[in-house]
Amino acid sequence: MKLKVIIRESEEGGYWAEVPSIPGCATQGETFNELLGNIYEAVEGCLSRDMKDIDITEKDKVLEIAF
Repeated sequence: MKLKVIIRESEEGGYWAEVPSIPGCATQGETFNELLGNIYEAVEGCLSRDMKDIDITEKDKVLEIAF
């Protein structure tokens, strides 16, 4: 999976980034390298959702796919 990330310099110093294709997915870092690591964590957190919070019937199928 490939995602576009917008990276901006923060007025207070450091950087912040957002992933436009995932609403609400944003992070920050004091250095560019810290920001890069935080982006991966943010995307993983935004895309993960606990299955126990979703109603699934016996007619439904659950698939795990990779891009």
